Amino acid sequence: MTLNLELPPELENSLIEAAREEGLSVESLALKHLKNFFQDGQKRIEAAKVLQSWIDDSDTTEQQATGAFLLQVLDQDRPIESKLFPKEMKGITW
Repeated sequence: MTLNLELPPELENSLIEAAREEGLSVESLALKHLKNFFQDGQKRIEAAKVLQSWIDDSDTTEQQATGAFLLQVLDQDRPIESKLFPKEMKGITW
């Protein structure tokens, strides 16, 4: 497919300079960036699907166990005696 674009002079100059720096033709550099743009878009779609699957996961027991473990580890790793997440404050401050 042939594509003709009218670029503003500053964008054209930037494209020419970038192509020169990478040792590519202007056309090759433009094609490279177009490919990357669409590949990155597909990666974002796939990442969004993974995140949505985590949101849709209804295993709250595992999530609660992980949260409890995290709070325990954070409290154990503190250099001072006071707890970061004291049990008596559960439901009040966190």
